[in-house]
Amino acid sequence: MRSLATTVLLAGLAACHGPDPDARWLDEAREIAAPAVAGSRFPSLARGSDGTLVMSWIEPGAEGEYRLRYSTWAGSGWMDPQTVAAGRDWFINWADFPSVVPGDERVWAAHWLQQRPGSVYSYDVRLAMSSDAGHTWSAPMTPHHDGTATEHGFASLLPAGGSARVVWLDGRDTAGEHDHSGHGGGAMTLRSTVVTRLGQQTRAEEVLDPRVCDCCQTDVAMAREGAVVVYRDRSDGEIRNISVLRLTAGGWSNPVNVADDGWRIDACPVNGPAVDARGDTVAVAWFTAPDRPRVRLAFSLDGGRTFGPPVEVATGQTAGRVDVVLLPDGRAAVSWLADSPGGARLLVRAFSTEGPAGAATTIAASDVARSSGFPQMALAEGGLLFAWTQSGAEPRVRAAFARLR
Repeated sequence: MRSLATTVLLAGLAACHGPDPDARWLDEAREIAAPAVAGSRFPSLARGSDGTLVMSWIEPGAEGEYRLRYSTWAGSGWMDPQTVAAGRDWFINWADFPSVVPGDERVWAAHWLQQRPGSVYSYDVRLAMSSDAGHTWSAPMTPHHDGTATEHGFASLLPAGGSARVVWLDGRDTAGEHDHSGHGGGAMTLRSTVVTRLGQQTRAEEVLDPRVCDCCQTDVAMAREGAVVVYRDRSDGEIRNISVLRLTAGGWSNPVNVADDGWRIDACPVNGPAVDARGDTVAVAWFTAPDRPRVRLAFSLDGGRTFGPPVEVATGQTAGRVDVVLLPDGRAAVSWLADSPGGARLLVRAFSTEGPAGAATTIAASDVARSSGFPQMALAEGGLLFAWTQSGAEPRVRAAFARLR
């Protein structure tokens, strides 16, 4: 959702060829007080096209209620938190979590998940829109209308042009079966639609891919030509590569593999990709394990049509759970969870198209329990902002800021 002249990006990328891979590029992370209360969990960071940066999270209320709350970054701290929605019938999951996403023209979008009778994994996406930068919200709506007691989730939102594009995984063809193996009555599909600032759906649901991995996050970014969606695909032979779809004036492109990892797995790894875009430059980071666990990164300089050879970010003791941010100089910062006998760490490192372009930096100690969720990263003025869940008997959202050098 950020824009910069393509020539500047290409110059920045060219300048990054051959840098010292162990150079300091980021100051030590400084923890900052998060506005979330004890018991909060599963933060999401999102940056609007005007630079507005929002953190959202789930926190418990009274008598089994959950609330979706958010706060806006003010440059050195957080504004007072606000509530988008609350309910007692929500589906709360470590990997499939809500979001609040600022867009342009003061139009924001938010989503959460509502349990549906049928099974533990029967739930719907609920969506609300704001026309005044998050102060008030439309009545919630559901972007899918099949009415089946199946899984609908892992949604990504992209507000732009006074409306919002929503993309989600849809299990209406799976007969409600869910064991991460995807051996139900049919395949999980990837679908999309558009919702206006008033919360009204403007077009029928579109099937973007008829067979995708069941439980990996999707992600979306805005390139020069249009939206770029990334997700974990699933072939008939159970190869689960990361794929990209582009939305242009002519409609949706066919899926393109970011790389051919050749990872054959008869279950969903619950470890989705991340994407960022600026102009014609697109960066995608992901987890894979065809031989051993790996985190990889690939650049596209033509808006996501083609990608260069993947760059190895980490191998061996990595849990994945990646995020990626394009830096102002054209490098990409990739964050991931590194596991070890002494405990996990949230790491971040800068990369160019040629490989490492800065030293790996530890942001925080963590763990690989499901309750720790998926750490988040976003570009803030002068640096990078991080958010994660501190797991334990009483979880809590924590945040840190590290200044770019």
